[in-house]
Amino acid sequence: MNRCHASLIAALSALPGWGCATPGQDVPPTVMQTGPLQQMVRLALDDAARRSPHDASALKLVSADAVTWPDGSLGCPQPGMQYPQALVPGFRIRIQAGAQILEYHAGPRGQPFYCPAGRVTGPAATDPRT
Repeated sequence: MNRCHASLIAALSALPGWGCATPGQDVPPTVMQTGPLQQMVRLALDDAARRSPHDASALKLVSADAVTWPDGSLGCPQPGMQYPQALVPGFRIRIQAGAQILEYHAGPRGQPFYCPAGRVTGPAATDPRT
């Protein structure tokens, strides 16, 4: 394969630091990445490919954002758990796998984790002027 998957590259091209590199003929392309958000996207896509019954080439990056979570649950509270009530910087990544949207959350350190749809809460409101 000598070309990047069109839909994935189109979505990633909007993010700074992403590009398509073909290291050689008959070698799958690699996505070059820099920065924590791009690393988080790569890890989330890897997990989504394992989790989804769809072919990895069918996955589509819907969004990848740096966000501020309203508490230590990182937008994915588990029933019966208590979390620090403080704003936490992090990331939210959404990946489409067929008709399903897989949502991944992360804090400032560590890897993104899959958050089941029934537990997803949104990031804290931010000032639109910033």
